[in-house]
Amino acid sequence: MALRPIWVDVPDDVSAVTTVGEAECDPRSVGMDDADVAAIHAAMEALYRSRTQPAVTLCIRRAGRVVFNRAIGHARGNGPDDKGVNPLTLATPSTPFCIFSASKAITAVVMHLLDAQDALRLDDPVSEYIPGFGKHGKRWITIRHVLTHRAGIPSLNKHSDPDLLTKPDLILGLLCDAKPTLPPGRRLAYHAVTGGFIMGEIVKRVTGQTIADVLREQIAEPLGCDVLSYGIDPDRAHTMAHNSFTGWPVPFPVSAIIRRALGASMEHACEISNDERFLSAIVPSGNVVATANDLALVYDLLLHKGTLGGAAVMSPRVVRRLRQESSYLEVDLTLGMPIRYGQGVMLGARPISMFGPDTPRAFGHYGFVNIAGWADPDRDIAVGLLTSGKPIVAGHFLDFYRLLTTISRRCPKVPSRR
Repeated sequence: MALRPIWVDVPDDVSAVTTVGEAECDPRSVGMDDADVAAIHAAMEALYRSRTQPAVTLCIRRAGRVVFNRAIGHARGNGPDDKGVNPLTLATPSTPFCIFSASKAITAVVMHLLDAQDALRLDDPVSEYIPGFGKHGKRWITIRHVLTHRAGIPSLNKHSDPDLLTKPDLILGLLCDAKPTLPPGRRLAYHAVTGGFIMGEIVKRVTGQTIADVLREQIAEPLGCDVLSYGIDPDRAHTMAHNSFTGWPVPFPVSAIIRRALGASMEHACEISNDERFLSAIVPSGNVVATANDLALVYDLLLHKGTLGGAAVMSPRVVRRLRQESSYLEVDLTLGMPIRYGQGVMLGARPISMFGPDTPRAFGHYGFVNIAGWADPDRDIAVGLLTSGKPIVAGHFLDFYRLLTTISRRCPKVPSRR
């Protein structure tokens, strides 16, 4: 049987599936104009027209105000695998999405916040908090090693059953018994899932609360986020964007890299992401649920040194430490490419970076596959870009990067805010 690509149906009139948030400010009040907003919208629409995304939603906050907050497509009912299964439902700026690995930055913020509160120390060995973890040469792996993908246990191999995600004690046992596959503390290898469970357990032991409770009480509620949480209440799961694998089948060796990072194929990972067991669990590395504005709000908080809208959530020192560089374009042995990392976030570069051209001071994180949240101090912007299509081979990357490029070019630089 011939291999065929999987595409999303796109209407001729995209405006019929476009929703503009009510909170958008006059762009002139933040140093932009209507042409800038129109250009960003056109680039966003081009990504949707690539037929790889059932839904795209984008929020840009500039100078502390929402200048762009829009959604295109359907949250449910138009994905290649959910037609006729879920009712056709428009995506809106208030639609919750799973942000996948962009969750890692949220978890890193929680860890840095607790470090500042003296609840833990990032340079302490994990085994001081989880004694059983010290086996097989893991005694001196620190929390910082986990944050910066240097713990040497990047995956749980074939343990990808979604039911396992509802059993944190079992996962913790697997991690304690795991033997490092790389020298702990020395080599960079992206920890797609494992690191989050370690940090979640540490948070539970030092605070007596789940990491979800800490996120809600110390970050989401003070910021006034609509959804921001690890997972979502089962009663609200039907409001979430449904994730779909799109594009061509993933060829080798890319498929092997994905399986090594995720412990599952792209198709299986999409199935897991829509499973209620995954959505109702706490998966600190990969199942934060948010709207685009929620994600942008977190980065706006970091952009403004821990205080936003009168809510003083953290000190400027926490933000400085989060952005401290831990690797400069070192080759990541899991992803097979050079990545510039901070202390739990990815960092921009010059002339080209993951957050658009000429964004050397930008910081944020990507999520599976075309999800990104970031802040760019040079432009005074905080961005949440969420998508529900999961393509690898589809020719859409130019459209995706053009959108990032348009954002960086249409949001002019502002005087230095160092």
